[in-house]
Amino acid sequence: MTWRVSIRESAERDLRRSRIWYEEKRAGLGDEFLVSVADALARLEANPEQFPIYYRGFRRVLTKTFPYRLLFRIEQDRVIVFRILHAVRDHVRQLK
Repeated sequence: MTWRVSIRESAERDLRRSRIWYEEKRAGLGDEFLVSVADALARLEANPEQFPIYYRGFRRVLTKTFPYRLLFRIEQDRVIVFRILHAVRDHVRQLK
């Protein structure tokens, strides 16, 4: 099956904010963060069902280099990324 991945505006906002934060810490680190997220998205696109259900139908995929989680749902042949959050944030509150 071919999966179509879409990213909600809230996840795009999360991504922009996090990239800026990392870039302010060190030049180029924001781009490294984007590469890590792109890798997670590629794994998600290849097989989203391999990732566990996290909360009320939401699943999560972890980035490998940075402490982030991409929270998503599978709807038919689509994978919808709702949030891209740092691992220590309260995910349940931000999914409501």
